[in-house]
This record gives sequence, C-alpha cells and structure tokens, in this order.
Amino acid sequence: MARVKRGNVARKRRNKILRLARGFRGGNGTLFRTANQRVMKALCNAYRDRRRRKRDFRRLWIARINAAARLNGLSYSKLMGGLKKADVRINRKMLAQLAVTDPQTFTNIAVNAK
Repeated sequence: MARVKRGNVARKRRNKILRLARGFRGGNGTLFRTANQRVMKALCNAYRDRRRRKRDFRRLWIARINAAARLNGLSYSKLMGGLKKADVRINRKMLAQLAVTDPQTFTNIAVNAK
C-alpha cells in the first residue's frame, strides 16, 4: 500500500490551532501540543462563561435594585411584588440602570410599588 504523507491537511490543522492560540504567553502560543491544550481549555471556558455571564449580570442588577429599594424603605422582594401587582412591566436591567443613573425616577417607581 502506498504511503500517505498528509502534508497539507496536517499543516492546516496545526496552523488553525496556532492561529487560535495567538497572544497566549510562552510556549502556549507557539508549540503545537501545548497550544492545542490551551486552546481546548480556552474554548471550554468561553462556552461555559457565555452562560455564566447572563447569571452574573442578573445578580448584579438584583443587588443594585435591592440597594436602591432599601433607600426607599422597601426590600427587593416587596418592590418586585408591588410592581407586579401594579402591572408595571419593567425588567431588572432597566430598573438597575434607573437606580444608578436616575434615583428620582426610581423613587417614583418605588412609590408605585408601595
């Protein structure tokens, strides 16, 4: 059976990994075997953290809303429950933005929730 040299395929596969590893420090960005390990790990982390980012931002928004609500004499759960009963449809991201940038408007919303 004839020998298969795989020249182009192997080089393209290695170069693809090394392109993804560009910017990594030391051998992690230049040596194929370690670069391959680092790239696989980086891709796993990126996949996981795209989902985690959504959780982290929601936690941040809730913490900001809670702090602003307590300045207005409410807890977070009382505020959200009051908004739901008053049929005020505003998401947590916008509520947190209001709490940081425009406290007066947030106070008006908190009064509606009471």
